[in-house]
Amino acid sequence: MTTTPLARQMHQTLVERLAPTVLEVLDESAAHAGHAGANGTGFGTHFRVRISSPLFTGKARVAKHRLVYDALQEFIDQGVHALAIEVL
Repeated sequence: MTTTPLARQMHQTLVERLAPTVLEVLDESAAHAGHAGANGTGFGTHFRVRISSPLFTGKARVAKHRLVYDALQEFIDQGVHALAIEVL
């Protein structure tokens, strides 16, 4: 797992949109080489987000995940294939 330029961009977007109190964005693409959605570079397709945000208060797990997906939609549209979300 590593932090890449795209992971840093995703991190910044989440900071701006969800004001997290805890945030980690990891590019796990290298561990998914040869899997569906892998681009052959080992970067930029499979990510893990660990996040806590005051915006999650009172929301169901699905709603929390939707907030993260909505915040990162532009990255998904540009080729992020998999997003594992761990709400803390």
